[in-house]
Amino acid sequence: MFKFAHISDIHLGPLPKLSIRELMSKRITGFVNWHRNRRKHLFVNTLDLLLSDLKTRNPDQLVITGDLVNLATKIETRLAREWLDTIGNPEDTTVVPGNHDAYVPGAHDKSVAAWYPFIRSDDDPGEWPKDDHIFPTYRQRGPLAIIGCSTSNATPPFSASGFFSPRQARETVNLLKKAGEEGLFRVVLIHHPPIHGAAASHKRMIGIRRFAAAISTGGAELILHGHTHLNTVYWLKTHDRPVPVVGIASASQGPGGHKPPAAYNLFNLSGKPGAWNLTCERYGLTESGDGIHLENTKLFYGEAPVQISVEEAARVLQG
Repeated sequence: MFKFAHISDIHLGPLPKLSIRELMSKRITGFVNWHRNRRKHLFVNTLDLLLSDLKTRNPDQLVITGDLVNLATKIETRLAREWLDTIGNPEDTTVVPGNHDAYVPGAHDKSVAAWYPFIRSDDDPGEWPKDDHIFPTYRQRGPLAIIGCSTSNATPPFSASGFFSPRQARETVNLLKKAGEEGLFRVVLIHHPPIHGAAASHKRMIGIRRFAAAISTGGAELILHGHTHLNTVYWLKTHDRPVPVVGIASASQGPGGHKPPAAYNLFNLSGKPGAWNLTCERYGLTESGDGIHLENTKLFYGEAPVQISVEEAARVLQG
């Protein structure tokens, strides 16, 4: 049995003091939003409680699908790295960035550089090579092939969309095929939900059809995302078989808000190629905020009708 846990949308707080220069950008909108909304419901003690419970389950791997920070300031990025160092070894924790980690131009590269040991592929150098094309990343952990994709990019004010490029799609296909040939259970990490309608139009992922084509062509067993702060399960139907697409609440969300309280998913994997058995236990904060409880258990894998053909997948990837 191999166990791996999923958390997302950490949004480490509280916000640091910002300079006038830092506020003369999109950050001013995020600053206002934090003080009007997020600070009322996103708490560090909630995150601490969640992680304390998670550690008692002893997962073999922890994956984090983005939004470690809020406005991607220099001090936030540094503190996020210090936080990562406290929760585990880079070999045991895998990170992909989110839109808040690339809040303004240049922030994406600074975030990746700071958190690189937790992001990099197994065969990449120890220090960030200042390469914009490090994604998708590839890590093998036990029977898992963890493919990390990035939709993280700076956007205008009042926009939180993500972008999945044609280049990244093609390289993702290659990694998925490689992992499939090696008989590994392929888990794809991405911040934005790759499902039409899963996020509002100004928060959507641009390149959803391209991503679906990559998954249909390369093959995958599981897709994990964040961004929506919701506990969700969708299915991406391919020409082979349906692939579960699983989202999770913000790891810092306290009780009493309009979004569900903080939670994490614990996956239990057994079986072998062609006969995998995957279950998911979701542990979430109680509404009273005084503990963690098992919310539900889901069993994945089943049959579903074909949604995308091999020919259509090839055409979309080329586009």
